[in-house]
Amino acid sequence: MSLSRRALLAATGAAGAAGAAGTLGAAAPSAAAPSAATGRPGQFRVRTGFDRLAADGYALLAGQKVGVVTNPTGVTSDVRHIVDVMHADDRVNLVAVFGPEHGFRGTAQAGGSQGRYDDPATGLPVYDTYLKSGQPLADIFTASGVDTIVFDIQDVGARFYTYIWTLYDCMVAAVLAGKRLVVLDRPNPVTGRAALGPVLDKAFATFVGREPIAQAHGMTVCELARLFNGEFLSRPVALETVKMSGWRRGDFFDRTGLPWVPPSPNMPTPDTALVYSGTCLFEGTNLSEGRGTTRPFELLGAEGIDRRWAETANAAGLPGVHFREAYFAPTFSKFQGKTIGGVQLHVHDRDAYDPVRTGIALLITAKRSWSGFAWRADNWIDKLTGNTRVRTMINAGAGTDEVVGAWRSDLAAFDSVRREYLLYR
Repeated sequence: MSLSRRALLAATGAAGAAGAAGTLGAAAPSAAAPSAATGRPGQFRVRTGFDRLAADGYALLAGQKVGVVTNPTGVTSDVRHIVDVMHADDRVNLVAVFGPEHGFRGTAQAGGSQGRYDDPATGLPVYDTYLKSGQPLADIFTASGVDTIVFDIQDVGARFYTYIWTLYDCMVAAVLAGKRLVVLDRPNPVTGRAALGPVLDKAFATFVGREPIAQAHGMTVCELARLFNGEFLSRPVALETVKMSGWRRGDFFDRTGLPWVPPSPNMPTPDTALVYSGTCLFEGTNLSEGRGTTRPFELLGAEGIDRRWAETANAAGLPGVHFREAYFAPTFSKFQGKTIGGVQLHVHDRDAYDPVRTGIALLITAKRSWSGFAWRADNWIDKLTGNTRVRTMINAGAGTDEVVGAWRSDLAAFDSVRREYLLYR
């Protein structure tokens, strides 16, 4: 008996999903590598939302023309892309793909996308959603002919990481276009134990923060979709969420047993995600945030910085992290091709580490130890923190405890709402 390529791909894709369904139980042993921060090997294996959707025979998509919002992170446990798997499966009528920032196949750098094209591997039309929202995005959904939009992208847990706002914009546009939305869950790689940092003031809403959530939101994508639908959309979308199994709120990514695919070019490892919600604040300064190096957001620096910053930062006694005097030459972005000085973060106890508090302390110590420190002229820091308070307090000489204390009541209010939408223990 001979099989067509499409049938063969469907069979192997189903086998991969079935294997995941059969072995990725909550207490199954994991082959995950030990954590660099703790040395503890992974103990659990996680079935993603896609794993569970496939194992159920795509019942949620039956009879629907389907479009998928995804990027390179939309993979199975054996690193096959979900678009390739679904396209090869006769049980799914996949008719379109929607690409976010960096593109569906991930070829574009920060602030870029792939535009409209036909995917060479599948022949499917790929529509560009980057920086599109409201009626223009709804018109794209309508033109694509889909009935149901599936969202499957790995998030990193920070408010200013744009994929969660792609989700939000898709929800708003789906309402306008009369489409149904299915969100497939993946782990928050830095755990979902707590929300951290300032809550966005709506006056500072941009694509790096549409709605008032915390800087490190402590939620999964499905939980955020439920929050957006319940709290922020003027009309709720027809929403289905597909939970993971085997994930617990205290699990870091290396305990999931899942493969890490960089969600964007400057998010190469889970270690990057661990620090990102704090050190991305350096995008709002004249210092390099490490773009153009092999350790973006772990390396920070500028011309004229020397050992004094690392000494000052270490003297702050921040839990779970040490700072090493470092010198590096970014290959692109700020200080391209120039050797600059700064620090490298070394997280030695990720359970004690607070990325947002650390980011604030680093801003304060950089300003105190280097006379060249400056905010970006457009006050981008206010968009990242979601208010003017962080910048103005640091300018006025406030210490870390004072700055962190200023958002405590707003964070507590957000957290009380957040808890209503959590799906995992």
